[in-house]
Amino acid sequence: MREIVLDTETTGFDPAEGHRLVELGCVELDNHLPTGRVFHCYFNPMRDVPAEASRVHGLTDQFLKDKPLFSAKVGEVLDFIGNDTLVIHNAEFDIKFLNAELKSAGFKPLQMNRVLDTLLMARQKFPGQPASLDALCRRFKVDLEERKFHGALLDSQLLAEVYMELMGGRQHGFAILSEAAIAGSAQLNAKIRRQKREHRTFIVSDAELKTHAEFIGKFKTNMWYPKPETNEAEKKS
Repeated sequence: MREIVLDTETTGFDPAEGHRLVELGCVELDNHLPTGRVFHCYFNPMRDVPAEASRVHGLTDQFLKDKPLFSAKVGEVLDFIGNDTLVIHNAEFDIKFLNAELKSAGFKPLQMNRVLDTLLMARQKFPGQPASLDALCRRFKVDLEERKFHGALLDSQLLAEVYMELMGGRQHGFAILSEAAIAGSAQLNAKIRRQKREHRTFIVSDAELKTHAEFIGKFKTNMWYPKPETNEAEKKS
């Protein structure tokens, strides 16, 4: 099952106010696990990047001025994501910007029925608890050391790990091994030779038997040494 974990960075909060996409990062998953294939691109927004946005993702006008327009890369974007499920944190925000860019480039919008929102997943799984990407990374002990700024590719890679945990965690016992790994495992097992050990007996001393019997005798009833039943004459006496 192929899925695409996706994240964006923008110049602001709303494309209806003229804000644009400046970065897109995608991570390919196969059965919830990263394959190593990614798509990453910066875009020239053809407008200024507000200081408050730059403080979040670290991208500036100077850095973005020679980057391609979204319309020049839209084919590559659509080829990479294909028709597969998109895994996005707070998906409404990212899809809103992607669809604005797609519309501007003359392409059909992405449909929300192909999107899986990990923000909603987290809120359902941990009601009332913080559900930001940072909070979920801390909950699942996903390393945040490299996250100095928000970055679309880095955040997609972090979200891929969080998504795996939300889906139940990494199941090592069910990992799909490569042919090389299987062959290596077979060679390793072939070298193992279990030593046959001779049967051993353990002698219990009389003192140990006596100590054990005294301990068992402290129980009113026991299954090891049941007390013999007394006859009616003994009961009366």
